[in-house]
Amino acid sequence: MVVLNWHEDFIVHLASLVRPKVYVELGLYHCALFNRIIPFAEQLIGVDISPEAGNYMQQSSKTRFFKGTTHEFGKEMEVNPLEINMLFIDADHSKEAVLKDFKDFFPFIAPHGLILLHDTHPGNEQMMQPEWCGTAYLAVEELLREMRSSYELMTIPVSPGLTICRKRQAQLSWQEKL
Repeated sequence: MVVLNWHEDFIVHLASLVRPKVYVELGLYHCALFNRIIPFAEQLIGVDISPEAGNYMQQSSKTRFFKGTTHEFGKEMEVNPLEINMLFIDADHSKEAVLKDFKDFFPFIAPHGLILLHDTHPGNEQMMQPEWCGTAYLAVEELLREMRSSYELMTIPVSPGLTICRKRQAQLSWQEKL
């Protein structure tokens, strides 16, 4: 039996280790993952175009729902910048949207902050449908071609896939320039 939401347990465990000050999730659906991160982050922002998504969010002084597109939220970030320690990209599963989200939010990622890209290793061609993984995996291929010394990428090759990106200049976080 294939478990399609294994990534949620993985991300929750990662958040329990990293303890992000600011966690941002692009694409909430029913907030299943988002709500599980609340105990491990100081501030959480969930972004979704569906107003219903906000109804599933656990209300807390730490949580905030942004109803709108990821592009609209990115524009707000330009006006009110925030340093993000962990970003989960899971809104639009098209290559173009994933690349745009990555590039729009990368400047706001803290040194050694993590960007998690979902749906980056579809298990078969059926999983490549837009309602599943879409073409998100192609965004990772392009990011690898463009790769600079400012980040590193690794994809967990279990369907539907999760790619972990770490923004960094130095290998060791404590050696990073301030």
